[in-house]
Amino acid sequence: MKILVTGTAGFIGYHLANRLLERGDEVIGVDNLNDYYDVSLKEARLAGLTSQPGFTEIREDISDRKVMETLFRDHKPERVVHLAAQAGVRYSLENPNAYVDANLVGFMNILEGCRHNDVEHLVYASSSSVYGANESMPFSVHDNVDHPLSLYAASKKANELMAHTYSHLYNLPTTGLRFFTVYGPWGRPDMAMFLFTRKILAGEPIDVFNHGHHKRDFTYIDDIVEGVVRTLDHIAEPNPDWSGQAPDPGTSKAPYRLYNIGSNNPVELSRFIEIIEERTGKKAQKNLLPMQPGDVPATYANVDDLIQDVGYKPQTSVEDGIARFVDWYRDFYKV
Repeated sequence: MKILVTGTAGFIGYHLANRLLERGDEVIGVDNLNDYYDVSLKEARLAGLTSQPGFTEIREDISDRKVMETLFRDHKPERVVHLAAQAGVRYSLENPNAYVDANLVGFMNILEGCRHNDVEHLVYASSSSVYGANESMPFSVHDNVDHPLSLYAASKKANELMAHTYSHLYNLPTTGLRFFTVYGPWGRPDMAMFLFTRKILAGEPIDVFNHGHHKRDFTYIDDIVEGVVRTLDHIAEPNPDWSGQAPDPGTSKAPYRLYNIGSNNPVELSRFIEIIEERTGKKAQKNLLPMQPGDVPATYANVDDLIQDVGYKPQTSVEDGIARFVDWYRDFYKV
């Protein structure tokens, strides 16, 4: 197939594009390579894609409406995986406008491109952050999620609502994927896995929020990509049993679906750090801090719908995943 993937210089986008190219798909990759984190890492990811046949690089901003209209018209993708976004809960406290531009305006341009160019299926990145103040565990896509705790989370919830509108009005099949704390080789430098490994190896202290009592459903990148590919191939369909009298948030009378992709096995942050220490052979110097605004104490994914609909459950243990990341980090940065 011809597949448009946004965010191909990013962590998940790079791995997904590689996987699609390996199976013979044509990938049109869009990324603006902003400087939210180290651009040289993004360039290194892209270099691994542009060397492959079947990949077309487009270095543009999804929030530019005219550019996106032209891109869809010229390339006519059959399916779209939208991963480009302004990420980060804490950064949304510092630069809220970046989230409006990328996550709301950018997503609107993607929806319009799909609508006007007969795209068969739009799969887009949501986030476990949408669960916000919810405390019932594990989190289910059938739970109400109307209490976000950060603008980042609110923007992802907004994406789900916007997608449903287009599924309803224009019969556009859309699937939203709520990713749970993704980590692995080529990961984002602003995330815990990368930060902790870098500082522990350098002998620098690490900031440990909530005194290490956070629990996260850490999900290895290969498991995320497998879930994305399977849902991309499984075009969203209406739920014939959906009722407006008892509305199910995870499905619809429209061709609209939501899935969690998480390991279904939350790990306490203190244990996560212990595993990094074991793999690096170095003890961490910990700067214990309180929980930050916008953070949630725990995430835990119910993945029953993913199993039922596409026959898949993430399966990489955190021990194996961390080992692979540390090995990659040492090799890439020659540490």
